[in-house]
Amino acid sequence: MPQPGLKTRLAALDGLRLVAALMVVLYHYAALSRPWGHNPTTIFPTLHHFAQFGWLGVEIFFVVSGFVICMSVWGRTLGDFAISRVSRLFPAYWVAVPLTALVVKLWPEVHSIRGWDDVIINMTMLQAGNNTRNVDDVYWTLFVELKFYVLMAIVVLCGVTYRNMVVFCGIWTVAAALAPSLGTPLLAALAMPVYAPFFIAGIAFYLMRRYGSNPMLWGIVVMQLLLSQRYVHYRMESNLGKVAAALLPTWPVRLIIIAGFGIIAAIALGAFDKVQWKWLSTAGAITYPLYLIHMFVGMTVIHHFRNQVPAAVLLVSVTVLMMVTAWLIHRLVERPVGKWLRDAMRRGVDDVRRNTPARKQARNGPDLELQAPAAWRSQELEVPTARPRG
Repeated sequence: MPQPGLKTRLAALDGLRLVAALMVVLYHYAALSRPWGHNPTTIFPTLHHFAQFGWLGVEIFFVVSGFVICMSVWGRTLGDFAISRVSRLFPAYWVAVPLTALVVKLWPEVHSIRGWDDVIINMTMLQAGNNTRNVDDVYWTLFVELKFYVLMAIVVLCGVTYRNMVVFCGIWTVAAALAPSLGTPLLAALAMPVYAPFFIAGIAFYLMRRYGSNPMLWGIVVMQLLLSQRYVHYRMESNLGKVAAALLPTWPVRLIIIAGFGIIAAIALGAFDKVQWKWLSTAGAITYPLYLIHMFVGMTVIHHFRNQVPAAVLLVSVTVLMMVTAWLIHRLVERPVGKWLRDAMRRGVDDVRRNTPARKQARNGPDLELQAPAAWRSQELEVPTARPRG
């Protein structure tokens, strides 16, 4: 049976998302040389030690995404799931892409765009699938998320139940574990062995939240924690470079991953249910637009003013500027455009449902015609969701 308090908004999850987003921001602003023109260890000798591991905020995001998406598909049809994802991801993204492109075009100090064709393709969010360059390097995670949504859509088609979710976790674990050795590019692309452990763990944590913990769910989580260790060196090298990664110990990375799992486990088990500060919902809401715009836009501002403003003041100021801009995008774009997009897509989905052969046949009988709308509405139950990053 679902646990009491299941419908309570998980404010702590919003807070964790903000922490993860700020980890990534700190990594890009204080650990990389691009915004400052030279190695930032001379600028932030102490802060740099922590900032260089900020990229792990992405891994935490993926665990949260597994949790939130599993929560959001419960009681929804495939059409409902598609509507929720498109209306959540695209409004802020459609602002972030041209904004970033315009900034780096006018001030190509840290990055440049090859042509407006790339910008146009980026508006689809499918650029990684056809080898088009990302307008902003952070967009690579969006394609990972989209592949996760495709996998979850299969579960929705089969029916979202506790049993089906557990089976899905098992099948995905096996596929991700075997994909590197099987030499099948399509399987490796869909199974995502590097990132699958985080999504699967998030799903298991939500199942704990909904049904209570048990040895099987803990077994899934522990398995994912162990599998995630396989790619620690790979992720360090891809973010820090081979030379820097070879000089750093791996224990901080492993410890942060374990801590992330532990915090989300505590949230799932209700340890933070009493944390209901209203500002956390706003903090959670701005994390997605903040993530989308902070990298090249923020780096460009830092690079432009790096010789005119003290480094610490510039770092804090640009971070606050990006957060305020993210809030404006959320209030002025995400909320109104997201609502319009949801309504428009819902009308389109309803048209599809009304014009399928099964619905036409149902309308041939007056009794069935009267019963059908209520039946369709019963499949569109709204479920409580914590707003995901993506």
